[in-house]
Amino acid sequence: MELFMTGLHALASPEIILWLIAGVTFGVIFGALPGVSATMAIVLCISFTYTMKPIVAIAFLAAVYCSAITGGGITAILFKIPGTPSSAATVLDGYPMVQRGEAGKALSISLICSGLGGLFSAIIMFLLTQPLMALALEFGSEEMFAVCSLGLCAIVFLDEDHKLNTFASAIIGLWLGTVGMDYFSSVPRFTFGVSKLLDGVEDLPFMLGLFAAVEIYNTVYKPRDLAAYTKDKQADISKLAKFKDIWELKWTSLRSGIIGTLVGIMPGAGATIASWLSYATEAKFSKHPEMLGQGDPHGIAASETANNAATGGAMVPMLAMGIPGSNAAAMMMTALAIHGVQMGPLLLKAQPEFLSATFISMIFANIIMIFISLGVAKVFASVLKIPYYVLGTFIMLLAMTGCYAYQNSMADVFVMVGAGIFGYFFKKYGFNASALVLGLVLGPMVEKHFRRGMQLNHNDIWQFMSSPIVIGILVVILGIIGYYTYKEIKGKKTKVEQAK
Repeated sequence: MELFMTGLHALASPEIILWLIAGVTFGVIFGALPGVSATMAIVLCISFTYTMKPIVAIAFLAAVYCSAITGGGITAILFKIPGTPSSAATVLDGYPMVQRGEAGKALSISLICSGLGGLFSAIIMFLLTQPLMALALEFGSEEMFAVCSLGLCAIVFLDEDHKLNTFASAIIGLWLGTVGMDYFSSVPRFTFGVSKLLDGVEDLPFMLGLFAAVEIYNTVYKPRDLAAYTKDKQADISKLAKFKDIWELKWTSLRSGIIGTLVGIMPGAGATIASWLSYATEAKFSKHPEMLGQGDPHGIAASETANNAATGGAMVPMLAMGIPGSNAAAMMMTALAIHGVQMGPLLLKAQPEFLSATFISMIFANIIMIFISLGVAKVFASVLKIPYYVLGTFIMLLAMTGCYAYQNSMADVFVMVGAGIFGYFFKKYGFNASALVLGLVLGPMVEKHFRRGMQLNHNDIWQFMSSPIVIGILVVILGIIGYYTYKEIKGKKTKVEQAK
């Protein structure tokens, strides 16, 4: 309670409240813009903090961080463009709801669940900071390998009607994840002499091409569908989700909030893994898993609750160990170091007001964000009333601009365009873009942590898997595989019996 009052007293200032509102507004807008990730949003806002007091800077940047993750869901739902990589899973159910004329419902579910996820993680982190610090210290390469492998298990739930194509898509994604300089030997792999590929396939430009460009290509290819984009019912977001709709998602939100918080604690995991892992978990617990990907509100709630809950969790390794839990957290750490914040185990003793101020500002930011983001969403939703021959061109130019701004490189633009062309044929022949993205994101992490863990354990696989945490996660993985295999065998027996 003393720590809470210390942080509350430090933030009890009209100036800080105004900067919290400004941070939320900036974050939602930047997060919603294609190509402007949460990491870039923080980078763009760091310059505003140079003249701020440390407490004010913490509050402002924490607000930007939380709200940028949330903002990514706006364009993911309205335009099938994940504003941030962590919103890629939101596309699967958000965009189909827009096509059904339920843009308002989809957006309100996304924003409210995102706010609740961030609020949940911030409160939990504040209450359990010290014991969670100890838990985070227990996670080495072996545990991270197990967690990432668990995330890959989501593949089995993505498209049960096209299993072979889904697995093939995941394998292609895993292969793309190996492109670039080898993490340990520094030997180029599958770069084909292209210097840009030495750093690997950039996630953000590739995802923008795979989702945004493909959607534009498909819409242009089928002119009869263009009229759907101009219907007022799709652009109208006045019909928000009712309390009953939100209440029906309570268990999904709770599960996803816990998953997002725990994944966020793990250094290097981040909001993207949290969203996909939560989505896979929802497929497991859902009473109607076949509805996921068809416009199921539970899919939106799972993804958006988890990815924003990961923001609170990511603060633990950053503040406790000086290890950023994500790229955005790394930018946060850089910015806070400028203001003299001492990240590490001594933070609680040396600067407790900074620790409490971080989580309390995240609590306030998530509450404010629910209301501000709805207003921002109305602005973005009105764009749907623009004729698609104008809107499509604008979206493509915006995506290209975002790609270029990502690293000030035209090469990223070429990656986006190439990914769009590739994705068009990829989708046309029945392959699964979500499985590919999952392999691309998780593949490099699985490889890195496996090889590093094996080196640390002298290439002894049994020692590598001796950790209780690893054993527990592997048991869960085996359970998922066993359940999936049992389901397949049972389904084949049923078909044989029906044929007889």
